[in-house]
Formats: sequence, C-alpha cells, structure tokens
Amino acid sequence: MSPLLLPNTEPVNVTVLVFSGASLMCVASTIDPMRAANRVSGASLFKWQVVSLDGKPTMTTCGLPIAVSGQFNASEKGDMLLVVGGFGTADIARTTFTANLRRAVHNYQMIGGIEAGSWLLGRAGLLTGRRATTHWEDMEEFTAEFPDADIRPDRYVIDGPVFTSGGASPTFDLMLHLIRSRYGMSVALDVASVFIYDEAHASNDAQPLVSLGRLDNVHPKLAVAIRLMEGHIEQPLTVGAIAKRCGLSARSLEKIFAKAVGEGPGRYYLRLRLKVARRLITDTKSPLADIAARTGFSSAAAFTRTFRSFEGKPPSAFRPIQ
Repeated sequence: MSPLLLPNTEPVNVTVLVFSGASLMCVASTIDPMRAANRVSGASLFKWQVVSLDGKPTMTTCGLPIAVSGQFNASEKGDMLLVVGGFGTADIARTTFTANLRRAVHNYQMIGGIEAGSWLLGRAGLLTGRRATTHWEDMEEFTAEFPDADIRPDRYVIDGPVFTSGGASPTFDLMLHLIRSRYGMSVALDVASVFIYDEAHASNDAQPLVSLGRLDNVHPKLAVAIRLMEGHIEQPLTVGAIAKRCGLSARSLEKIFAKAVGEGPGRYYLRLRLKVARRLITDTKSPLADIAARTGFSSAAAFTRTFRSFEGKPPSAFRPIQ
C-alpha cells in the first residue's frame, strides 16, 4: 500500500495534468474534493497545481477552458500525479510524453490515470502486470490494447503506486477514499456533505452501461431487468427470459416498463443495443459486421436495417470522416 493511503496529517502535493478533450466533471471530481477537504478541515491538507502538456489552457468537452499554472515537467517532484484524459487522449501515440511519464514515476509516490488518462499510463508501460480500469465505453478496446494488464470493470482500481478511474463519479469516490484513508472518516464525511453526496461506492463496484440513479425506488424489478439487459448485449435474452429471472410474468414486466420508462422492455432493450452499436461505430474502427455480432444481430444486413429504422440513417453515415 502506498504511504499516501496511510494515516498522516502532512499535506499532499498533487500535480494534475489535464488534456484537452477531458470532461469538466472529471476535472472537478479530481480537484474539488481536495479543495473541500482544505475548507472543512481548516488546514492545507492538499496543495495542487494544474498543468498541461504545452502550458496553455486545455479545452474541456463542454467548451470551457481549464486555466493552468504551467507546462508539465517530468523532472518536478511531488506526492501524486493525476493524468486526466478524455476524447482523443487514447489516440496519443508512444511519444516523448510517454517516455517522460515513465521518468515521472520516480518523482511521485502515486500516479493515477483518470478516465482516458489510463490509456497514457498503459502506453507508458505503467499498467503491465497491474490491475487497472478505464471508462466502460472503452473497456473492450482497452483490454485488447493492454493484454499484459489485468483489466477490471471496476469503478476505480488501486494497485500499489498506480491507480486508474473509470470516470467522473468513480473519481469522486476515489478521492473520498484517499481522504478517508489519510485524514480519517470525519473529514471524508464532511467533504461528501459539502456536495450532498451520499452514493459512495466501493472501488470494485462494476461500472454500468446504464446509470440507474434511484430507479430502485421507482421499482426494484426495473433495475434488475435493465442490469440483465446490459449484461447480455452480444447474446440478447428474450423478454420472457428477463421477466422470469426477475420473478415476474412478461405482462407484469411490460406494465412496469410502460409506466416507468414509457415504452416496452423489448424496444428499450433494442435501443440499448443500438446505443452500444452507435458508440462502436463512432469511436472504433471495427467493421460493421463485427459491431453487428457484438450487439446481438444475426447479420450485418439485419443490423443495418434496424439501425436505419431507429436513426434515420445507415450505420456508415455515423463513421467519422477520415
């Protein structure tokens, strides 16, 4: 276990390296818990600096720039380096930066990849032989890219001095874990209370395709059904099979979906599979025939017909222009 996760009252010096294309929520989930910890404790528990590769502000996906204090310097020393990545980060090749990242490891007690930042840790060879995770949308490609790592669908993973997180909410959980481990439960609870955050998860809770929020309170069987659907994208279950596993009749399941979601379970399930397919079309270079198979369609032709009927355009129209 890293010394940073052991009880200690000393401040933690953090460098946050943000890439353009990162989510504003990921950046906030990284920095704001540290800011809140300082506030509720009345002490400088965390000292951080935000940097970019070139020293210029980085642009988040929502169009808001992140001001930085300077350029990333692999020779600087600190306690923790957090690499926050997003759209486009996974495309960064093995450049001078990945070599610098390998050097930087020796200057920090812990190094973390937030969302797509985990790709850069992998490209620098820092995930070899370690457990790791990334955002659920990229899990399959991430696993194929780094076969020497033990890729988990967990919300966040800490393996020695290296940790990875799957997205904004998991990163908030991760920061709360750090605060709780180092500064105690009282500080962590106060930080969570600042944000009225009461849904903390364990690190190994799986990342869902569908974030249910409080659907358990709408109808617990609805949540169970949706989890079954997302777990069977490649080999879809029948509505009858889903209902049976939920301990319901197919008619009862239809009524629950109609009332809570506004459509039947069959149509919802199909839209979920097409949502996964659209992501694979836009974010990967997988052939359409492979995408059809991975989302439970018997053929590329059947997939194309169904996709067009829902989206109004064929799958090929959603391919990025090269």
